Amino acid sequence: MKTAENIYLIGLMGAGKTTIGRQLAKALQLPFYDSDKAIEEQTGVDIPTIFEYEGEKGFRMREQKMVQELTQINGIVLATGGGVILKEANRQVLKENGFVVYLQCSIDKILQRTQRDTQRPLLHTDDPRKTMESLLAEREAFYLSCADFKIETSAMQSKTVVQKILHEYQSA
Repeated sequence: MKTAENIYLIGLMGAGKTTIGRQLAKALQLPFYDSDKAIEEQTGVDIPTIFEYEGEKGFRMREQKMVQELTQINGIVLATGGGVILKEANRQVLKENGFVVYLQCSIDKILQRTQRDTQRPLLHTDDPRKTMESLLAEREAFYLSCADFKIETSAMQSKTVVQKILHEYQSA
């Protein structure tokens, strides 16, 4: 079993990566990073603006560069963007440098959590449910192939999710 100093959270938007990540970092007394927030800080603009001017392809290139940077830091908790696993290089660097946790969540719960969020460019569509179902179908196998641990976050309180992740992480 590999010894991991880092915990990386993957999963669809709205699965709880940022919320769980902050709580995990606090419990472990580690710094917390959110790859999307790091990209925003580096560029000085929000993710929707990057999508507007550079498209998803431009954003994914920035995301890959940021993930490469952040995975070189030891002793962190990192919440990744939902599509980070689309690139093989990202999956590889996550698997090689940390304990990867897939936060699985129902489409209903994700839609409930993201319904008022204007910062999700992939949900600016006439049918967010269809979009989320499509994203899940496209990404599920990648999430599963990358994860050291999978946990369902739809019905569980975040502190319970954190406890279960900590148990797995400390057993790894």
